Amino acid sequence: MKFELFKGQNDKVYFRLKARNGQVILTSQGYSNKSGAKNGIESVQKNCHDDNCYEIKEAKNGKPFFNLIAANKQIIGNSQMYASMASLRSGIASVKKVAPEARVEDLTAE
Repeated sequence: MKFELFKGQNDKVYFRLKARNGQVILTSQGYSNKSGAKNGIESVQKNCHDDNCYEIKEAKNGKPFFNLIAANKQIIGNSQMYASMASLRSGIASVKKVAPEARVEDLTAE
């Protein structure tokens, strides 16, 4: 279980939260620098236990996904699309369990 910091093709810095099995359970928006992404990780760890910070959505294809939002209503990260609401709820439970103790692995070239 870990957060990975990485650079996208657009030169922005992102993070993703991975479960023990290596599956990505949360991905961030792009940040202009590494410190912004690290602040995003801290925000995930701070807000992940609050049920009010999870915004459940439905994609155009009908599949559910969730956004983790901060107190200021900014999206911190979003999930993959799930096959069912039961699997989505399991994804939220994984974020709550994994995020607080996850280590940070820096994959950026900086």
